[in-house]
Amino acid sequence: MAERLAIVIKMTDEELMKAVHDGDHTAYKTLVNSHIKSVSRCAYRILRNRNDAADICQETFLRVWLHPEKWEPKKSKLATWLYKITYNLCVDQLRKYRKNRYVSDPQKEFEEILQSTDAEEIHSTIKHRRLNFALMMLPEDQRSALTLCHYSGFSNKEAAEIMSISVRALESSLARARRSLKKVLSDPSEINFDRGYSSNYLEKTNTEKSLL
Repeated sequence: MAERLAIVIKMTDEELMKAVHDGDHTAYKTLVNSHIKSVSRCAYRILRNRNDAADICQETFLRVWLHPEKWEPKKSKLATWLYKITYNLCVDQLRKYRKNRYVSDPQKEFEEILQSTDAEEIHSTIKHRRLNFALMMLPEDQRSALTLCHYSGFSNKEAAEIMSISVRALESSLARARRSLKKVLSDPSEINFDRGYSSNYLEKTNTEKSLL
């Protein structure tokens, strides 16, 4: 076992995937250990829900085990392929959120935060929550573009490939996302903490409903 692990650790991504295709559990565990943290972070930054992100991460690597032949090394890096699987699963989950009218309870979160007696900790946590809410307010394409390029370190070309869009479309989403975040983070009144949406978003939504 130890000898096999020593060999597997030195394998390239292509050699690892070939071994996984042949049913090599040691190669599979090595691959998972190499990528699980980055895949998990990506899923969480898109979904903003740790339990669902963990499920997405598990499903991503299950698909790798079941269908390793779907990776085409001449077309993309292994990491890019993994993120593409993760991204598509996250998009499906976001659609379920909308269908089920999934809404978090930010008011409860803030009540828990304020129970702390450390003023600096409260300030830091509220700042973090504000960023989370601001990210949640972004449309799916903008949040994903920001996650892949800013937090996961992919180039614009790689992120566009993962999202199956053009580089120009990706850059447009990035620009809009940055403008939106800058506006919300510079003006806390833009966030309605009772719902986690901006007052402008709620006003727009109510206007659209009145036209139906």
